[in-house]
Amino acid sequence: MLAPTPFGRVLLHLANLLVIAFLLLPIAAVTLGSLQAEKTLQADTRALLPPEWTLDNFRVILSGGEQRGAIFEQVTYLPDNVKKIRYAFTNSTVIALSVTFATLAMGSLSAWTIARLGYRWTRWLVNASLLARFVPVITLMIPLYVAFRHLGLLNSVVGVIIALTGFLLPYAILILAPYFDQIPKELEDAARIDGCSRFGAFLRVSLPLAAPALASCGALVFIISWNELLIPLILVNKAEFMTVPVVINSLVGDVHVFFNLMMAICLLALLPSVILVLLLQKFVVAGLQVGGVKG
Repeated sequence: MLAPTPFGRVLLHLANLLVIAFLLLPIAAVTLGSLQAEKTLQADTRALLPPEWTLDNFRVILSGGEQRGAIFEQVTYLPDNVKKIRYAFTNSTVIALSVTFATLAMGSLSAWTIARLGYRWTRWLVNASLLARFVPVITLMIPLYVAFRHLGLLNSVVGVIIALTGFLLPYAILILAPYFDQIPKELEDAARIDGCSRFGAFLRVSLPLAAPALASCGALVFIISWNELLIPLILVNKAEFMTVPVVINSLVGDVHVFFNLMMAICLLALLPSVILVLLLQKFVVAGLQVGGVKG
């Protein structure tokens, strides 16, 4: 591989800076918007820094509307979803964790089976399931709604967990199968000679060796399920069962939009994903490098 020229290095650094700016500038805008009053935000849209700073937006959110602060004292209307934002964060946490563990449990077993048995019909089934995911999700919402209504799973956290797990499971199998395929079969054979069953060899040998792939897959599944809007929006219409993205969407009304509250909630909702990626950064990179490409 040829070494890049000095001009090529400059272009590469500029491209990296543009990508970083593209990712960080929206976060900077959200941070600045969450730290000022709505009147200040709309007074001068060209100002980079607000003349006054306030934490009232976070105070309103974290207290469920009980402590409104100075900028919300004269506000006569506050959405009920903001008052029940604690339910939304709890629901999002339960849904994201449950979907992550369920997807990893079923996905690791399926991926290991595909990698070890190597039947044509299993690989064909995975490809067909993955191909079905290219169908726009919105086209599946009406049948999903009708089916869940008959099953009594509307306005239920369990219903959202089942739906998200079903949609994310093929992607987990796609990530994990190549990783299990690269684990030497001789290690499992040695464990079976020592008395382990086939499942015991998977549980004690293959699964610990696949920790980087499981970490990367788990991080992706958690982030996707935490940020999912469409499925909870269709299946849930009660504030007690709403997730954080649904609450943010509800702040866009026909008459008024609570920009500052939206920005503050977005900033709080960003923290779990950032913390998770920082904690699992080493495993995520290693898992994607090995599990994302076969061979």
